[in-house]
Amino acid sequence: MMLMIRSIIRPEKADKVLAALMDAGFPAVTRYSVAGRGKQRGIKIGEVTYDEIPKVMLMSVVNGTDKDFVIKTIMETARTTGKGAFGDGKIFISEVEESYTISSGVMDTAAASEGVPA
Repeated sequence: MMLMIRSIIRPEKADKVLAALMDAGFPAVTRYSVAGRGKQRGIKIGEVTYDEIPKVMLMSVVNGTDKDFVIKTIMETARTTGKGAFGDGKIFISEVEESYTISSGVMDTAAASEGVPA
Protein backbone atom coordinates (compact mmCIF):
# COMPACT_ATOMS: atom_id res chain seq x y z
CA MET A 1 0.00 0.00 0.00
CA MET A 2 1.24 3.48 -0.86
CA LEU A 3 0.55 6.35 1.52
CA MET A 4 0.62 10.09 1.04
CA ILE A 5 2.13 11.91 4.00
CA ARG A 6 1.30 15.61 4.20
CA SER A 7 3.09 17.57 6.91
CA ILE A 8 2.26 21.16 7.77
CA ILE A 9 5.22 22.60 9.66
CA ARG A 10 6.86 25.86 10.69
CA PRO A 11 8.74 27.50 7.78
CA GLU A 12 11.98 27.71 9.77
CA LYS A 13 11.95 23.90 10.19
CA ALA A 14 11.34 23.01 6.53
CA ASP A 15 14.98 22.80 5.41
CA LYS A 16 15.91 20.63 8.40
CA VAL A 17 13.00 18.27 7.78
CA LEU A 18 13.84 18.03 4.07
CA ALA A 19 17.49 17.25 4.92
CA ALA A 20 16.45 14.62 7.49
CA LEU A 21 14.15 12.93 4.94
CA MET A 22 16.92 12.99 2.32
CA ASP A 23 19.42 11.49 4.77
CA ALA A 24 16.86 8.81 5.70
CA GLY A 25 16.47 7.78 2.05
CA PHE A 26 13.26 9.66 1.19
CA PRO A 27 14.31 12.40 -1.25
CA ALA A 28 11.00 12.70 -3.15
CA VAL A 29 9.10 15.56 -1.50
CA THR A 30 6.92 18.38 -2.80
CA ARG A 31 7.08 21.65 -0.86
CA TYR A 32 4.28 24.23 -0.73
CA SER A 33 4.07 27.59 1.01
CA VAL A 34 0.70 27.69 2.79
CA ALA A 35 -1.04 29.81 5.42
CA GLY A 36 -3.62 28.84 7.98
CA ARG A 37 -4.43 28.40 11.62
CA GLY A 38 -4.81 25.49 13.97
CA LYS A 39 -6.42 25.08 17.35
CA GLN A 40 -4.74 28.23 18.64
CA ARG A 41 -6.81 30.29 16.13
CA GLY A 42 -3.88 32.43 15.12
CA ILE A 43 -1.63 34.67 17.15
CA LYS A 44 -2.44 37.91 18.94
CA ILE A 45 0.43 40.36 19.23
CA GLY A 46 -0.62 43.47 21.09
CA GLU A 47 -3.93 44.58 19.62
CA VAL A 48 -3.38 42.80 16.28
CA THR A 49 -4.59 39.25 15.65
CA TYR A 50 -2.95 37.27 12.86
CA ASP A 51 -5.44 34.56 11.96
CA GLU A 52 -3.46 33.12 9.06
CA ILE A 53 0.05 32.06 9.96
CA PRO A 54 2.66 31.15 7.31
CA LYS A 55 3.48 27.44 7.23
CA VAL A 56 5.08 24.96 4.83
CA MET A 57 3.39 21.80 3.59
CA LEU A 58 5.60 18.88 2.65
CA MET A 59 3.99 16.10 0.63
CA SER A 60 5.53 12.69 0.00
CA VAL A 61 4.30 9.28 -1.11
CA VAL A 62 5.90 6.27 0.60
CA ASN A 63 5.30 2.55 0.98
CA GLY A 64 3.09 1.68 3.93
CA THR A 65 5.96 -0.23 5.53
CA ASP A 66 7.93 3.05 5.79
CA LYS A 67 5.09 5.11 7.31
CA ASP A 68 6.11 4.96 10.98
CA PHE A 69 9.77 5.71 10.22
CA VAL A 70 8.93 8.72 8.02
CA ILE A 71 6.45 10.11 10.56
CA LYS A 72 8.99 9.74 13.37
CA THR A 73 11.66 11.48 11.26
CA ILE A 74 9.34 14.42 10.52
CA MET A 75 8.10 14.75 14.10
CA GLU A 76 11.55 14.66 15.67
CA THR A 77 12.92 17.20 13.22
CA ALA A 78 9.93 19.59 13.09
CA ARG A 79 9.44 19.98 16.85
CA THR A 80 10.66 23.25 18.34
CA THR A 81 11.26 21.71 21.78
CA GLY A 82 11.71 18.16 23.07
CA LYS A 83 8.01 17.81 23.81
CA GLY A 84 6.82 20.12 21.03
CA ALA A 85 4.85 23.36 21.19
CA PHE A 86 1.64 24.88 19.82
CA GLY A 87 2.08 25.68 16.14
CA ASP A 88 4.67 22.98 15.43
CA GLY A 89 2.32 21.50 12.85
CA LYS A 90 0.23 18.52 11.85
CA ILE A 91 0.73 15.35 9.80
CA PHE A 92 -2.00 13.83 7.63
CA ILE A 93 -1.89 10.32 6.14
CA SER A 94 -4.03 9.06 3.26
CA GLU A 95 -3.96 6.04 0.97
CA VAL A 96 -2.81 6.39 -2.63
CA GLU A 97 -4.50 3.98 -5.01
CA GLU A 98 -2.11 4.52 -7.89
CA SER A 99 0.36 6.99 -9.35
CA TYR A 100 1.78 7.65 -12.80
CA THR A 101 5.18 8.74 -14.00
CA ILE A 102 4.45 11.32 -16.67
CA SER A 103 7.66 10.91 -18.68
CA SER A 104 7.28 7.13 -19.12
CA GLY A 105 3.53 6.79 -18.72
CA VAL A 106 4.09 3.94 -16.26
CA MET A 107 1.40 3.38 -13.64
CA ASP A 108 2.62 2.50 -10.16
CA THR A 109 -0.04 0.70 -8.14
CA ALA A 110 0.27 -0.12 -4.46
CA ALA A 111 0.79 -3.79 -5.34
CA ALA A 112 3.54 -2.99 -7.86
CA SER A 113 5.35 -0.71 -5.41
CA GLU A 114 5.66 -3.58 -2.94
CA GLY A 115 6.77 -6.15 -5.49
CA VAL A 116 3.42 -7.96 -5.58
CA PRO A 117 2.19 -9.00 -9.03
CA ALA A 118 -0.83 -6.90 -10.04
